[in-house]
Amino acid sequence: MTARILVVDDIPTNVKLLEARLMAEYFQVLTASNGEDAIALCENGQCDMVLLDVMMPGIDGFEVCKRLKANTQTAHLPVVLVTALDQQEDRIKGLEAGADDFLTKPVSDLALVTRVKSLVRLKMLTDDLRLRASNGDQLAMTHYQVMQEVGAPKERPNIIIVDDNAASYEKMVSILSTKNNIEVETNATDALFRIVEGQYDLAVISLNMQDFDSLCLCSHLRSLERTRTLPIFVIAGMDQEEIISRAMEIGVNDYIKRPIDNQELLARIRTQLRRKRYNDCLRASVQQTIEMAVKDPLTDLHNRRYFEMHFSSLFEKSISAKKPLTAIMCDIDKFKAVNDTYGHDVGDAVIIEVANRIRKSVRNIDIACRFGGEEFVIIMPDTDIEYAHVVAERIRREVAEHPVIAENGIKQIYTTISMGLSSLMLEDDSPKQLLRRADLALYAAKRAGRNKVMTEAA
Repeated sequence: MTARILVVDDIPTNVKLLEARLMAEYFQVLTASNGEDAIALCENGQCDMVLLDVMMPGIDGFEVCKRLKANTQTAHLPVVLVTALDQQEDRIKGLEAGADDFLTKPVSDLALVTRVKSLVRLKMLTDDLRLRASNGDQLAMTHYQVMQEVGAPKERPNIIIVDDNAASYEKMVSILSTKNNIEVETNATDALFRIVEGQYDLAVISLNMQDFDSLCLCSHLRSLERTRTLPIFVIAGMDQEEIISRAMEIGVNDYIKRPIDNQELLARIRTQLRRKRYNDCLRASVQQTIEMAVKDPLTDLHNRRYFEMHFSSLFEKSISAKKPLTAIMCDIDKFKAVNDTYGHDVGDAVIIEVANRIRKSVRNIDIACRFGGEEFVIIMPDTDIEYAHVVAERIRREVAEHPVIAENGIKQIYTTISMGLSSLMLEDDSPKQLLRRADLALYAAKRAGRNKVMTEAA
């Protein structure tokens, strides 16, 4: 694992020390001696993480951190404050400024490397989501939405505490329950099943449970698909540096040591929940982009691109398994007259309603697509032409017998559809020929007077 680490400190000796430690772990190191230069390097996309001194001339580290986290271009960058300030209020001030962690000088090699590797790994996951999240404009909108949600989540986050010490978990419940929904599980085995089956935004796990290795629970949560991205926050003792290091290597997101400071706990929990909302928003953007690529925006049916991606595969599977496959081509009758008479808004309402009636009549294994304009195609695997004819006739009746209600009930539009069917021929057939035969059957239905279902044999 490598990354570009920006070290920001106005004292050259401190810079050289951190640089040597990081380069020994094969990280690339950039340096800056003041806050303005650090912000410029971050905005230019030249680093993956920032190690930031607090006490600097000009703007201090707290202000630099605030600006980075408030900027949509740099909000995703992990920032660790590294400073000689060792008061609890300084640590909390740094966390509330948006810092991902706060390390006090002199920093041990183990603490530094463990934290850097952990945050770099999380940054890589976020970068992958950012890369996949649609185009630049949509990504910028996602950043804006995330920044809006940071201070005020739409719903109270769900947090589960896994701890068998009543005094310990009762204290955490009292601290966290004001703004979060809290559940407690005292049995680690039961906790695994409960977390997998539940909908949690964060798991808080004690590393001091009796008769159970809490790292096993953390490892299981990271290995399961359902909980792989769930933030894990652990509670450790003062002398558990090596266990904390192993926890971070497993994939734990953050930790706090006992005795727990209320404000630090709240600040660290807020950071983890904020990052989860950020990544959830990116994942939603990715999912939306995928759906936009294969869904018709008007009808929410699959589009022609999706059809072309999957039709050949279904065809080959049917050929190999020697199973039936039927294609249905469907076209709204005299649709131009609908547009000319009522306008395109009503025409769209007709297309949407026809699509809805098609969707209600097909199975999950069928592919129903808007092929273009007022034309639709349905592919029915494991289906002979006789059964497909029954389905097509049901769709035709649904359209013909029930008007489309448009413009808030003011207009009722009666319309009909024509449909053509074609079935797979196991010898010398092709996807193109199958679709062409269905299209010819469709035109036969049009010539026969419309509002009919015709098969290729007719």
